[in-house]
Amino acid sequence: MKQKVVLAGGSGFIGTYFKEKLEELDYEVVFISRRKSAITWDDQAGMTEALENAEMVINLAGKSVNCRYNEKNKHEIMTSRVGTTRLLGDAIKKCTNPPKLWINSSTATIYRHAEDRPMTEANGEYGTGFSVEVAQKWERAFFSFDLQDTRQVALRTSIVLGQDGGVITPYKNLVKFGLGGIQGNGQQMFSWIHVEDLFQICLFLKDRSDLEGAFNCSSPNPIQNYVFMNALRQELHRPYGLPAPRPLLELGATVIRTESELVLKSRWVVPERLLKAGYEFQFPTIRGALADIL
Repeated sequence: MKQKVVLAGGSGFIGTYFKEKLEELDYEVVFISRRKSAITWDDQAGMTEALENAEMVINLAGKSVNCRYNEKNKHEIMTSRVGTTRLLGDAIKKCTNPPKLWINSSTATIYRHAEDRPMTEANGEYGTGFSVEVAQKWERAFFSFDLQDTRQVALRTSIVLGQDGGVITPYKNLVKFGLGGIQGNGQQMFSWIHVEDLFQICLFLKDRSDLEGAFNCSSPNPIQNYVFMNALRQELHRPYGLPAPRPLLELGATVIRTESELVLKSRWVVPERLLKAGYEFQFPTIRGALADIL
């Protein structure tokens, strides 16, 4: 009989990748999603049945933050994370044989803008603003559940790079159209992770019953924005790219209805707990990751 993994909110870029990899490993994959082809979030009985006897559940639900932070979008961003986490926890509590492991998405954006030092799980300082508020309430909702038979892990994930979707597509387009120079002053730190490492971290944590709590999911080698853009241009054989100073980025963000914070915030995050636990990254450097992706 196949082992079962439940993917909640798994219809996006990361969820699609996870599904393919899990099925390659001969897992039965069950979806909880807003889509009618899956078990929906308002079907509490169906969710509980899906979670029964599952090896693990991975919650990836959350509205994209690539939008303007108006009141409507802010409400949807918050409820799509906090609300679904609470629904999932309530369903797990009703299980007779609950999942052994509950992995819930979180975000490395929980930490402050950092240009002075890296943020670890032990000494990272939380920031301020809407994005940080979302991250804190998200984790608070997750860890509010006292589950005796289900281990809980929150993944503070940095920017995920992969072939089919995610942020790599707009970045590639910038470079191809000659706009792949530095963004802002180019000194802000860019913490990233290859989607394959994110998947392998989930398997690693599944097998390590001694590990729980929050984990930074980021390459051990974060880089500055100008280094990332230069590596991307080289991989795409575009030697030059026009820079985008901060005022232009803020104007452009307004035009395309997103937030300049997504590019300008300095995310300097390192995966101290994973490294100490012995996880070995398959793609520790940006050069290797981009060579594989592109």
